[in-house]
Amino acid sequence: MAGDEALQPAMFMLLYMLMKRRSDINNANVERRNEIQRRVRHRQYFFQRQRRILMMLIARSSRCTCCCRTRAWTNIQSTDWWERVVMNEFEPCDWLEKFRMSKDTFFFICNKLKPKLARQDTHFRPALPLEKRVAVALWRLATNVEYRTISVLFGVGRSTVCKCVRDVCHAIVSLLKPLYLQEPSEHEFEDMARLFNNRWGFPHCVGAVDSLHLSIIAPPQYTVDYWNSKCWHSVVLQGVVNGLGQFWDVCAGMPGSTEDVTILQNSTLWGTASEGGLSPEPPRQFMGRPLKYFLLGDAAYPLQSWLLKPYPESRDLTPRQLKFNYRLNRARSVIENAFLRLKARWQCLHKRNDCSLDLVPTMILACCILHNMCEVHSDTFNEEWLEAISQADFPQPCDIVPENTDDPEAEEVRSLLCDYFQQQQE
Repeated sequence: MAGDEALQPAMFMLLYMLMKRRSDINNANVERRNEIQRRVRHRQYFFQRQRRILMMLIARSSRCTCCCRTRAWTNIQSTDWWERVVMNEFEPCDWLEKFRMSKDTFFFICNKLKPKLARQDTHFRPALPLEKRVAVALWRLATNVEYRTISVLFGVGRSTVCKCVRDVCHAIVSLLKPLYLQEPSEHEFEDMARLFNNRWGFPHCVGAVDSLHLSIIAPPQYTVDYWNSKCWHSVVLQGVVNGLGQFWDVCAGMPGSTEDVTILQNSTLWGTASEGGLSPEPPRQFMGRPLKYFLLGDAAYPLQSWLLKPYPESRDLTPRQLKFNYRLNRARSVIENAFLRLKARWQCLHKRNDCSLDLVPTMILACCILHNMCEVHSDTFNEEWLEAISQADFPQPCDIVPENTDDPEAEEVRSLLCDYFQQQQE
């Protein structure tokens, strides 16, 4: 017993020394790991700093020549087609065929869009020229070819093509719509009524309204909404044109299953026209009575005092009613021709559009604005373009509104026009 008691202090001392040794080893291991991590972080920072410096040196040196810049920042080997062929060797007919407008109109657009599309060079890459961005977008609108094809043609990435199309379309709507597509003033309505009468022989008319279904790829969750009565997916463009076939009101983007009358009643045009916004106050005299200006529509629209449509086809129609139908359908051909020219010039509206659904309404509106601009600038329209859309791959739906939706008071206006045409014939 006495021996065991004498050994206890020695055992405690040994145990204490072992625990202290283990603690020292653990602390040394922790310090070693921390030192290793610190050195790794320091090396990573050093390598990243070297890489940034190297990239800056490459970016600065790449500005010396266009060829070096292209190889440094894109996977395309050359942009020679745009920089040499288009900018220097294109003839007027080439500009018209490829971009659907004259060279002067093209650079006019670029100048107008500069406030929204101008970009500055950075230390890492030069900005894409404004003219090239506009050309990429117009090529897409005019041909509806794949982004991949345009990417190879212009020497830019596919994502760049997509961004150019989106940015240019939004810029056109923002900056050019107030210049080329806006509701006419009271004085302009008078000029439009005079033009429509002189050109189409229909008095007191300021425009024709119609709808056009445009093919799209519908989102999977909304396939039923965009499925129209002709069994294909579409969005609807409702347009109003003057006597020259230029749009002055556009409503785009409604699902293809929506009827024309529903689109009209939910557009700003319905509210404006119902409140008398299409006619001056007081209304101008016609056949001895005050009559407001009106639009011309087809059987898909309800008869209103400001919206006339033909009499329903029947054997019981009188000669004066048949004469009215003939004159109205003849005058309405202006919007049918406008839709044909619109699709022929901008074939993204004729072929199936594979853009994202949020961009499609803006793209449609941009094409209508560009159509007006080309018409105002008297850019040549090549009749051969119509051959490309002569075969209708997507037949247009035909809606018919029942007569009980017509305004009874509007029949007086239609009858007054019948009397006018009858007097002209006599």
